[in-house]
Amino acid sequence: MKKKINRQLIGISFAAVVITLVLMTAAFYRIFRVQVLDDLKIYARVISESDILDRAWQEEYGNAFDPVRTTVIAPDGKVLYDSNVNAGQMDNHLERPEIREALMEGEGESIRQSSTMNRNTFYYTLRLVDGNVLRVSREAHSIWSILYRSVPVLAVALCTLLLMCMALSHYLTRSLVTPIERMVADISHIEENKVYEELLPFARTIRRQHEEILGNASVRQEFTANVSHELKTPLAAISGYSELIENGMASGEDAVRFAAGIRQSANRLLTLINDTIRLSELDSPTPEISFEEVNLYEIARESVEMLQIRAEERKVKLLLEGSSCKILGDKQMMEELIYNLCDNAMSYNVAGGSVLVSVVQDQQSVVLCVEDTGIGIPGEYQERIFERFYRVDKSRSKSTGGTGLGLAIVKHIVAVHQAEIALTSEVGRGTKVVVTFASKGGFVS
Repeated sequence: MKKKINRQLIGISFAAVVITLVLMTAAFYRIFRVQVLDDLKIYARVISESDILDRAWQEEYGNAFDPVRTTVIAPDGKVLYDSNVNAGQMDNHLERPEIREALMEGEGESIRQSSTMNRNTFYYTLRLVDGNVLRVSREAHSIWSILYRSVPVLAVALCTLLLMCMALSHYLTRSLVTPIERMVADISHIEENKVYEELLPFARTIRRQHEEILGNASVRQEFTANVSHELKTPLAAISGYSELIENGMASGEDAVRFAAGIRQSANRLLTLINDTIRLSELDSPTPEISFEEVNLYEIARESVEMLQIRAEERKVKLLLEGSSCKILGDKQMMEELIYNLCDNAMSYNVAGGSVLVSVVQDQQSVVLCVEDTGIGIPGEYQERIFERFYRVDKSRSKSTGGTGLGLAIVKHIVAVHQAEIALTSEVGRGTKVVVTFASKGGFVS
């Protein structure tokens, strides 16, 4: 970037210097041209108001009017006198622009280039009292000649200015890039590095993304470590039971018990793998979502019916109340949401406890509530309950087959549907989870 900025600054400087020199030369030439014409006017006035012209005409002074050439032209264009050339050998001048202008307006002027393009002839004409036209002229360098003669001086000036511009552009480039380099080197302290104010929003965005990348990397690393740890337990159990059976150390009731242990560990392993895969799908930048109009109450009713057998096994009453409520959402995700909340409420309940699922609607939102009478969650753990693999009672989770990913999946589903989730809990009295689908998000039918 430094080289590119440096080259561009030098290029701009070079163009600016060249254009400036050309414009200055043109401006000086314009001043020079005006000065020459003013001088010719003075010569013409002096000659017309004195007897020099008469004496030169009559006594044939020749070149008495140096450094100007003097010519007298009759009203019909015939040359009567010329200080440089025999008048009889000159053609009619009536069509010359400066002559016609003088005959019509009293005075005139023109500039004509020589054939060599190196010199210009300046003409000034003045109509005399007797009707004749006095023309004075002189040759002067053209702008191209002036430029050609000025080349050595211009070249020296150009080189000097370019060297100065190169040094200045190098300094400016370094002063421009240094703050950015400091920002890149230590993006965590961009304010202290005094980066450009215009770059602060960009730098803050980069820093935020950098922190998010680091955070995601840390989460992935922790997730991988947790998955590996969670997989070890059922795999170790399966391996241990299989080895006992293989070595003939289990027979009769022991073999049945070991087989049941293998099946239980295998089921736990499958559940863990399925939850991990599902969580990875939800984590993807573009998860597969199919929004449609769904009846949240009907989905809750089906989920409750499906979980009744498990509720009976755990000696928990699973109840449903509410009315038909339609939202725009992914049906499969809604089923997962309700299933995971209910399963979690039953897993951490007590014998004879209950789980109440309710779906209600008001003018602004649809509210799904899952409330249990279980063991509850201590206040210091409630903020972390939706983290992956986080368990308040790890021994109870393993005994019930929980993977620690259910509530993490719930959190993802809620976020995808632009809903809100709130948890309140009291130790020994139970937990209440409320999911609100707000109409402002466009999900309420």
